[in-house]
Amino acid sequence: MTDQSAEIEVFGALQDKEPSKPPRSQWRDVWDQFRKHKGALFGGGFLLFITLGVLFGPFLWDIEPTKLDIRNKNWRPIYTLIWESGAKAGWAHPFGTDQLGRDILAQMIYGGRVSMAVGWSAMVLALVIGTAVGVAAGYFKRMDFWLMRLTDLVLSLPILPLVLLAVTLFRQPLSSRFGPEGGMFILIVSVIALTSWMQTARIVRGDILALKEREFILAARSIGSTPTKIILRHLLPNVISPIMVSATLGLATAIITESALSFLGVGFPSDFPTWGKLLSDAVNRMQEYPERVLLPGILISLTVLSVNYLGDGLRDALDPRIRGR
Repeated sequence: MTDQSAEIEVFGALQDKEPSKPPRSQWRDVWDQFRKHKGALFGGGFLLFITLGVLFGPFLWDIEPTKLDIRNKNWRPIYTLIWESGAKAGWAHPFGTDQLGRDILAQMIYGGRVSMAVGWSAMVLALVIGTAVGVAAGYFKRMDFWLMRLTDLVLSLPILPLVLLAVTLFRQPLSSRFGPEGGMFILIVSVIALTSWMQTARIVRGDILALKEREFILAARSIGSTPTKIILRHLLPNVISPIMVSATLGLATAIITESALSFLGVGFPSDFPTWGKLLSDAVNRMQEYPERVLLPGILISLTVLSVNYLGDGLRDALDPRIRGR
């Protein structure tokens, strides 16, 4: 081999070669990891099914949920015909009717719409508050002490008595201003959000403390980037993973809290169906009609379980340190 051919081979080896195929997208890797988590797939699918069901269910099942029909009260679900031949049931009311003749399926659809609306709204509001507090505490050293002591103070408060006190104090003013349903919606969403942002704040603060000493943040500071630009362009995109996981857990917490308030009778008005209100109304006749407790209870449990599974799958898929295990 001559010296000239050897030089050609060396220069050829040093030249950049085009990749044989385009690089994989990061989101493609996230999806590949997410779909390996069977529980997360179930959780996401069931949550999507419930959300679409409560949104479009009234168009498919157009019975008014508050319509009274005393002549057709206390119908049993259609499946009770298998073991109760004398039960009053039929396809007109496949989930049965309550003691006032109201269709339970229509109430569950409409109640799910209210419960899911409260859950999503409270989750988004708590996420905004927690992210803002966590970013401010983690990035600005002079604000860290006071914001974290505020977070510890709110964490130490008994949440349920605090929620009951807030509902008792502000129910009447808000109801008179925004109406019974609108006022209670604003009050419940605000109370749940103001008592559930602390976990998000602590998680975001920890990640911001670790990220702000990284080389790319120091480089952004060295070229004169403002704190607002650094937070929006460099820090927030890197903490999106814990924020999304916290969002799923916040949604589950909000649904359970709203159901508990409605069950205790301090939520929406008595003629305004929610899943918790359906449980509360069914307690007095639980021995005679156990399905009235089981149906909304199963829906609440499966919805919260699906959200928790979805959060586990997102955590595994979005965290590059454990991706692929």
